[in-house]
Amino acid sequence: MFLAICALLFIASAAATVLICQAMADMGEVPMVGGWAMSSAWTPLCGGSWPAAAGTFLGMWVLMTLAMMLPSLAPALWRLHERAAAAGDTHPGLVAAWAGIGYFLVWTALGLMVFAGGAALVEAALRWPQLARAMPFAAGLLVIAAGLFQVSRWKLARLGHCRQVSWRGAGAVAVIGQGLRLGLACCASCAGLTVLLLVGGVMDLRTMAVVAAAITAERLAPCGERVACATGGLMLGAGAVQLTLALWQL
Repeated sequence: MFLAICALLFIASAAATVLICQAMADMGEVPMVGGWAMSSAWTPLCGGSWPAAAGTFLGMWVLMTLAMMLPSLAPALWRLHERAAAAGDTHPGLVAAWAGIGYFLVWTALGLMVFAGGAALVEAALRWPQLARAMPFAAGLLVIAAGLFQVSRWKLARLGHCRQVSWRGAGAVAVIGQGLRLGLACCASCAGLTVLLLVGGVMDLRTMAVVAAAITAERLAPCGERVACATGGLMLGAGAVQLTLALWQL
């Protein structure tokens, strides 16, 4: 039952994410000074309001993170399920569900901060052409910084915390707290890959697939730390290429 529910959630969220991304692609992008394009996800639709735009983005973000994080989260929730059952809890499945809710609450809060920061940056780029022209250069620097973070000891330590779950007693509050702690650890560990997702296009299916595969591999593979370092090396190379192209255009 646990595996069936996780599979259904993954399929539903992945399908919804694909449909949303296709709809956003059909809406097109706004060309900006500097040779890059702005996704319509960061601004209100014609006649819309900022709260509506934030709500739409947050809905897309939740579905996206559910599809991207569930493959690596499910084993951790299953271990929590087993420990709750071994401790005599009569509803171990509910324990896993509460922990999952706490986990995705953290990612939802991050989505709100991402939208606020992205919308402010886009508004500034629309007002100041020089800032818009420098965005590709800044994107290259961000990818390089994300690659350095990906190979850092701090990142590898956070990766270890993402795999740790412990039974801290019954009660929805305690279990949600466990999910919140796990979510915070995973958000910190995924900081570099999240930057890569935002730079590559938050609604770009190819970038999503690459980031999701990297997150899953570094958490589930026996040599996850090596996977993280290899991913960081690729990000450093991609950032260097992006930086070179941006300098050439300047």
